[in-house]
Amino acid sequence: MTMTMAAPLHSQLYEEMLLRIRTGAWPAGEKVPSERSLIAEFGTSRGPVRQALATLRAEGMIVGGRGAPPRVHRSAPHQSFDTFMSFTEWARGLGLVPGQRVIERVRRPATEEMARELQIAPDAPVVEIIRLRLLGDKPAMLERSLFPFEVGKHLLQSPLECGSIYQTLARVGVVPVRAKHVIDAIPAHPLEAEQLHINQGTPLLRVRRLTYGASQSIIETTDDRYLPEMTSFVVENNTDQRMPLARHAVGV
Repeated sequence: MTMTMAAPLHSQLYEEMLLRIRTGAWPAGEKVPSERSLIAEFGTSRGPVRQALATLRAEGMIVGGRGAPPRVHRSAPHQSFDTFMSFTEWARGLGLVPGQRVIERVRRPATEEMARELQIAPDAPVVEIIRLRLLGDKPAMLERSLFPFEVGKHLLQSPLECGSIYQTLARVGVVPVRAKHVIDAIPAHPLEAEQLHINQGTPLLRVRRLTYGASQSIIETTDDRYLPEMTSFVVENNTDQRMPLARHAVGV
């Protein structure tokens, strides 16, 4: 590993350790090398090594400590919510095959609630898409997406079972530039229970997103409901800069 001046030393060490977890160089369940060996390998002091390990521990990438030797817990890269990486790209970053199944894809008149979310007139046409998203062969999330018709019409005939909505829209010049996320917990409703193979009322992590295009008009609202055992969300704070919220896969 070659150290550079582009980022703080502890951040460079963190990225290197994360890469080793992702590639299996540090296998899941195995002990993490001792601080002493890491200090010797990287030719640095104890502080940056401990900071890097602390970040991995805070993200759940390693577990243990305080008397128990730290071990690798899982190998999942984070997806920052300050970018527009799709679920498909994120899953591929995990080294998994992204899966999806379209549950519903329909044009319908906007209800008052839909119209309020999209800032359009009631009864204006919208496109609603509901998909089951998979990590590997495991259900991870039920995704509800709502689009104004001028945006969503491009998705009505697209092969969404094997592609990304963002990539499809990009091909027709619809590109997201800004988004707002709201995260909370919600009990599973009947559709989530059926598609995610869980009991009704099981707690889910919900992420609601409002996405704007280049003209600052709303191009999409989504309601994504994740299985907690498949995904977690992590916020890292830094005195130098504001750090984005990140999404992690769990136990894959």
